[in-house]
Amino acid sequence: MRNIGLEPVLFSTFNTVFMVCLVIVTLYPFLNTIAVSLNAGNDTIRGGIYLWPREWTIQNYKAVFASGTIIPAFWISVARTVLSTILNLFLTTMLAYTLSRKEYVFRKQITFVFVLTMYFNAGLIPNYFLIKDLHLLNSFWVYVIPTMVSAFNMIVIRTYIGSLHESLMESARIDGAGEFKIFMKVVLPLCKPVLATIALFVAVGAWNAWFDAFIYTSSRQNLSTLQYELMKLISSSMNANGNPSVANGAGMTADSVRDQVTPISIRAAVTIVASVPILLVYPFMQKYFVVGMNVGSVKE
Repeated sequence: MRNIGLEPVLFSTFNTVFMVCLVIVTLYPFLNTIAVSLNAGNDTIRGGIYLWPREWTIQNYKAVFASGTIIPAFWISVARTVLSTILNLFLTTMLAYTLSRKEYVFRKQITFVFVLTMYFNAGLIPNYFLIKDLHLLNSFWVYVIPTMVSAFNMIVIRTYIGSLHESLMESARIDGAGEFKIFMKVVLPLCKPVLATIALFVAVGAWNAWFDAFIYTSSRQNLSTLQYELMKLISSSMNANGNPSVANGAGMTADSVRDQVTPISIRAAVTIVASVPILLVYPFMQKYFVVGMNVGSVKE
C-alpha cells in the first residue's frame, strides 16, 4: 500500500479550515444585517443581535416602502442597469475588436487616448456643463449614454480577443465574411466568459450608482433611482431619533415609531433592499467569472 504521507493531509486540513473561516467571515456581515433588519428597532439598540432576530418585525421594511417612491425608482434602476450593460458590452467589445486588429494602423494611438482617460478626469463641473450642453439634464439617457464605453473594460476584452487563434478569423474571411460578420458570428460567441465578467462589473456599477441621479435628475422624481431614494431615506432617518416622518407615512404614530424603527434598523433594511436584486444575478454568471478575469487579464 502506497504511503500517502503527512504533507497532503496537512495541506487539505489547513485548506478546509481556511476556506470555512473565509466563508464565515464573508457571510456573517450579510446574515447579521438581515437579522437586524428583521428585528424591532428599540431592541436592536440594546445590541446582541448576531444571526437571529430577537424580536421579529417587518416594520423596518414597511417604513422603507412607505413613501411610495421605492417601486417606481426600482424599475428605473432596472431599466438603467439593463440598458447600460447591453450597450456597454456591445460597443466596448466592438471597439476592443477593432483595436485588437494588428492591421489597423491607428490602434496604438487610439488605445493611448483611452488609457489617458483612466488617469485624468476633467472634474465634476466640466462634466456637468458637458451633460448640459448635450441636453441630457433631467433625461433618462443621462444614466446610459455616458457609460456606453469603458476604457478599462475595453483593455480587458481586447486582451481576451488577442488570445483567440487568428486562424478562426482567417477561416471566416476565406468563406467571404466581412469584419462585422466575423465580429458577430465568431468573436462575440467566443467572448462569453469575459463578457459575463464585464457584464457583472457594469451591472453592479449601474445598480449602485446614485450620485448622477443627485446631480443630473434630482428635480424629476419620476427619474429617481432606487439607490438615490434609499440614500435619501437613510439621510432622513439620521435627522431624528426613530425617524417619525418616515414611519408616519407607513400609518404609524410617532410613539410607536420610536419603539419599532430606528436609524440602525432602517439602514439594515435599506442595505438588504439594495443588495438582494443584484445578488440574484451573480449565480448565473459565476461559472464565467474566474475564467473571464484570468484570460482577460493575462495574455500568453
